[in-house]
Amino acid sequence: MSAIDVVGQYGAAMAAGDMEALAATFHPDAVWHQPGANQLSGDHVGPDAIIAHLGRFMQLSGGTFALETESATESGALVSATVRFRAQRVGHDDHDQHVLDQHGVDVFRVADGRIVEVWLMSEDQEAEDRFWGTA
Repeated sequence: MSAIDVVGQYGAAMAAGDMEALAATFHPDAVWHQPGANQLSGDHVGPDAIIAHLGRFMQLSGGTFALETESATESGALVSATVRFRAQRVGHDDHDQHVLDQHGVDVFRVADGRIVEVWLMSEDQEAEDRFWGTA
């Protein structure tokens, strides 16, 4: 199976909300590198930690987080996907609505039919940091 096919399985599992199938796309030692300086930033290691991390996007956004893959290409073990991601959050005073709507690039490294590493890049990391906050 090609690297882009593996990433396609990941995307299909994400879209379907199938956490078991999603976890199966990750190598046991997979590392998800979440950029920025916000409460979601940092490295998340292993399928369980990665799935929990992805769940935090839904939790913090009240279930509004959405990810759309616009295009993908592969070069050997690497897959680059251009994405658009959106979410909404209620502000600290419970009336102020915050909206995140950005494009980015997700890079996946695949080995032995599983994702072993993921790097993310946002078009405006500072705005994303403000959106997710520090706690």
